[in-house]
Amino acid sequence: MQAEIDKIYGYLIQYGFNFLAAILIFIIGKWAAKLISDFIEKPLQHSKIEKTVAVFIRNIIYYALLVFVSIAALNKMGVETSSFLAIIGAAGLAVGLALQGSLSNFASGVLLILLRPFHLEDYVEAGGAEGTVVEIQIFSTILTTKDNKRVIVPNAKITSDKITVYPKD
Repeated sequence: MQAEIDKIYGYLIQYGFNFLAAILIFIIGKWAAKLISDFIEKPLQHSKIEKTVAVFIRNIIYYALLVFVSIAALNKMGVETSSFLAIIGAAGLAVGLALQGSLSNFASGVLLILLRPFHLEDYVEAGGAEGTVVEIQIFSTILTTKDNKRVIVPNAKITSDKITVYPKD
């Protein structure tokens, strides 16, 4: 009986330290992920990058680091993590394929915000529509036509076609 109790104490000590180390890895890793993502966001907001893009990049970095930290903590507890990595890779591929059109619009939106082929209040002909640019969003651009209609054009359509910017009067 005493041998079994000693064996249980041995397991508790061994796995207890691993569990505490995993919790410590997760807490410190989460703090470091927040620190790193905030550190990267600050220069982005002070540059000419749109605030929306800076926040989006910060969030991507934070959650990517958080996934890495979670896998490291699980690994410390003795969980086999290679299957998690395979699942994450497969899920990323599935999401990428499912959101192909949206990702195309997103990438085009980032290009429009960074390259600025036109600005707010410019009169443009782009993506099969024409009007005054009211707002450039991540997935679409909003135009107002001469007859006061609001036209929402997907950004991928704008960047895949010619863009005509008419001079202001």
